[in-house]
Amino acid sequence: MRITRKAAGAAAAAVTVALTLTACGGAADSAEPGSAEKVSTDEDITISLAWWGEPARAEMYEEAVDLFEEEHPNITVQTQFQDWDAYWTARATEAAGGALPDVIQMDLSYLRQYGATGQLLDLGGQVGVNLDTAGVDDSLLGSGQIDGSQFGVPTSTNTLSLFYNADALEKIGVEPLAEGYTWDDLNAWMEKVSKAGAGEDPVIYSGADYTGTFWFFLQWLVQQGVTPFTDDGQLGFDEAQMTEWLNKGQSLRDAEAFYPIKQAKQLEPLGGFHVNESASEASWDNFLAGYVAESGQDIRMLPMPSGENGPQQFWKPSMLLSASAETEQPEAAAALIDFLINEPEVGAIFGTSKGVPAVAEQRDAMKVEPGSVDEKVVQYEEDVADVVTESAPVPVEGFGEIEAEFKRLGEELQYGNVTVDEFVTQWFSFADGAVKQS
Repeated sequence: MRITRKAAGAAAAAVTVALTLTACGGAADSAEPGSAEKVSTDEDITISLAWWGEPARAEMYEEAVDLFEEEHPNITVQTQFQDWDAYWTARATEAAGGALPDVIQMDLSYLRQYGATGQLLDLGGQVGVNLDTAGVDDSLLGSGQIDGSQFGVPTSTNTLSLFYNADALEKIGVEPLAEGYTWDDLNAWMEKVSKAGAGEDPVIYSGADYTGTFWFFLQWLVQQGVTPFTDDGQLGFDEAQMTEWLNKGQSLRDAEAFYPIKQAKQLEPLGGFHVNESASEASWDNFLAGYVAESGQDIRMLPMPSGENGPQQFWKPSMLLSASAETEQPEAAAALIDFLINEPEVGAIFGTSKGVPAVAEQRDAMKVEPGSVDEKVVQYEEDVADVVTESAPVPVEGFGEIEAEFKRLGEELQYGNVTVDEFVTQWFSFADGAVKQS
């Protein structure tokens, strides 16, 4: 764990703690809009803020927090950040003790797990008092709601992309994929890249094992016309479909064409693509800023592979901001969230590193320059808008746990510790107990 400004206190418990919430009960009744009190400008207030990400994101948050403290001189913000896995382990530990940070960077995957179990503050009462959400599109704002309670405010949007390192490909003499490529085309290209890069020092691999990422599996399901989760909060896919998906990467695993998992674990929170040892990486489009900053290379973007019915991608809130239900300073927490989603200067600081800002004033303040990372992300989202035809899968309660288990088993598959069939059996056994019916 990395703890930054004004030492935020004791570190969270070890990473062996299960990603399970022990709090009982459900979400509180919806707060009446405008029912909160205005944040105090007289008393000294201290609140905490936590996020996941790499050091580059931390620098941006610190700069934004400095601006907030200048505007609210009586409020001190203690900050901390971790990589993705450690972040959610720490939050689960804190949630079990009713001690979540006052303001939490939240992912859609975990919103129901925390919101529906009484861990998050309903921000509805803060709207119109300390929190202005008028600039957020209603449909996007709705992604942060559960049963009428506003448990998170989206900061930005994104969609999936296949990134590639144009400099690395030129070095090894391989052309990029052409738009309209399929999953089979991707596999053939990755095998070609790994063969061409084998003689480099360090070796240049094709990319990470994409089959071990749950959101990519969901993307593929959507392309097959499958709704991943049912309206009553259950799985909408079966073992045969997951087996088919995982087997897509088996020939590449056998050929050792994927970036080695052992090296990947040693690099965390970075990856092979960050350090120019991998020629491609599938991820959310807002990752471009981090990739460019860490690699120093010419990083470009393509839509995800096409399925049987075409690309069929979806928009997803790149992240949300939530507040702890146990915060002693709900007004100050809401004021910080308001500042982070609305303040134009914050938009200029982050650019598209967290996705394209949800509020127009922040988008307008990004100072988009020709050829800049921000311009490329905005242009990418404009270019793929015609293939973003599907709704984002609505996560079930327990989504964070089943996603983490998918990732864990994906690593075990890469190490060779489990087969595809064992992966599928173990995952469905785990999901059977983790997915809570709404």
